[in-house]
Amino acid sequence: MVDLSGSGAVGTELGQGSGSNNNAKKTKKSRTRRGKRGRRRRNKRNTRSNKTPPPYFPPEAEEGNIEYKLKLVNPTQYRFEHLATQLKWRLQEGRGEAVYQIGVEDNGLLVGLTEADMRASLRTLKRMAEKVGADITLLRERELDYDSDRSTRKIAEVLVRKVPDDQQFLDLRVAVLGNVDSGKSTLLGVLTQGELDNGRGRARLNLFRHLHEIQTGRTSSISFEILGFNSKGEVVNYSDSRTAEEICESSSKMITFIDLAGHHKYLKTTVFGLTSYCPNFAMLMVSANTGIAGTTREHLGLAMALKVPIFIVVSKVDLCSGSTVERTVRQLERVLKQPGCNKVPMVVSNPDDAVTAAQQFTQSTCVTPIFTLSSVSGENLDLLKVFLNILPPLSNSKEQEELMQQLTEFQVDEIFSVPDVGTVVGGTLYSGTCREGDRLVVGPTDQGRFLRLKVGSIQRNRSACRVLRAGQAATLALGNFDRSLLRKGMVLVSPKMNPTICCQFEAAIILLFHAKTFRRGSQVTVHVDNVRQTATVECLQGKEELRTGEHAVVRFRFIKHPEYLRLGAKLLFREGVTKGIGHITRLLPPLPQNQNQDQNLQEH
Repeated sequence: MVDLSGSGAVGTELGQGSGSNNNAKKTKKSRTRRGKRGRRRRNKRNTRSNKTPPPYFPPEAEEGNIEYKLKLVNPTQYRFEHLATQLKWRLQEGRGEAVYQIGVEDNGLLVGLTEADMRASLRTLKRMAEKVGADITLLRERELDYDSDRSTRKIAEVLVRKVPDDQQFLDLRVAVLGNVDSGKSTLLGVLTQGELDNGRGRARLNLFRHLHEIQTGRTSSISFEILGFNSKGEVVNYSDSRTAEEICESSSKMITFIDLAGHHKYLKTTVFGLTSYCPNFAMLMVSANTGIAGTTREHLGLAMALKVPIFIVVSKVDLCSGSTVERTVRQLERVLKQPGCNKVPMVVSNPDDAVTAAQQFTQSTCVTPIFTLSSVSGENLDLLKVFLNILPPLSNSKEQEELMQQLTEFQVDEIFSVPDVGTVVGGTLYSGTCREGDRLVVGPTDQGRFLRLKVGSIQRNRSACRVLRAGQAATLALGNFDRSLLRKGMVLVSPKMNPTICCQFEAAIILLFHAKTFRRGSQVTVHVDNVRQTATVECLQGKEELRTGEHAVVRFRFIKHPEYLRLGAKLLFREGVTKGIGHITRLLPPLPQNQNQDQNLQEH
């Protein structure tokens, strides 16, 4: 039984203490209210402090083509003239392109502008561009949300591009790599012709140069295709223009695609295209339904060995399920993250990603953009066009100016005979400038001599050009010069250069792969710039033999004839499965003819 006898006493005690207890309750309640209010204030402060702090860009660089501007609202005439001069400088730094970040302080703080101020700033920037003969394209606008108490503020990223003047458009070369049947030629046909493929290879027919290529559908030679962008960022291709000359006239920026062979049988042609044509970038094509197969890894390794920045396109996504495409992308990411590559893959899925990828791609050698698209359905094709439109040049105006101040050096990659024109050579101007009527020397011949000639007309992208500048590819008409005296690997240089030639040279190399051992007497095919010739290993300094992954200084001797080489030039050699890379450290001039004969007699 429960004892209730003490209940009254307990009640009395409670009753006696009720007054003091009520006071305590009131005090407690007031404290609780104050505590709650305090906590609410603290939480509000904490909420504000926990919000993302104001983001920053890297501080503005004095050199380069990127300019930060907080606002450009109603500038005075004096200020406007100063701003226009500044824009001219940025355009010069970017070789005709500049990027303006509006709403950003010089230290990189993203402040943002109201809608009215942003519109006024863009109007001012458009006036500035018109004054210097350029157009503007709004790349993207972003809202800043790190401070909810303020009204919505935005920052804008604007591309300013100069209207083409005297054919001095910005020209970027992109080497197209990838395994056979990965869709390289088809994609180029779609980009340059402006029409989607029918799924049976119609788009690639215009790119093939030989009958067997049309019959097999496989590229065996090197072909060039052009894609233009005008000053407003719009695509210019054969859908709007009938000839390459019209495309050049309408374009402020030109992308020259170098379509290389994917089959292993034509590997020497692919290597020659990578070393000789000096591509600025490489586009590696991977078929979504086959993944990394065939020569894909080899082509990736070649581009990395030659330090050519590479981006990846996964094609034929219309033939696969989403999970298959995802698996191929994951496979690529694993390969890129391996210790030998050390790349940071970046999958591009929207226009904002494409803009970011184009900027980070040239700023960091690690970033590797990945696109997934279809040449039949056109899926994500626009993202690749946005990327190519914004892609900036690797070299700035200062480096370009320094190269142009040097003596003329033109690398011969191709030789033609054109009716009513005569002998024509195609290649890349490595340094200096070249004009119609210039007198140069070409060589070396098999005897090691240089022959005098005169440059006739010059063409860039199949249209006439008056002045050729360093880094630009072109064809030069040489008139009645005997074609039989010319070969690939020669150079046209200024007579003032007094060019030196060599039969032997030393190079610091690393052996990437060899089935057994690499030793004295081994014969390999050497690729240096536009030179491709078999050479014998004369000696390995300090070592008897080399194994995979080892370094050494090696002396090579050309088998056929002397060549013109430059100190420090990149070297790539191969023979079967043997592959190695390096750079030239020393040139050994050929021995005089009589001394060479004496040496041969002594050896015999």
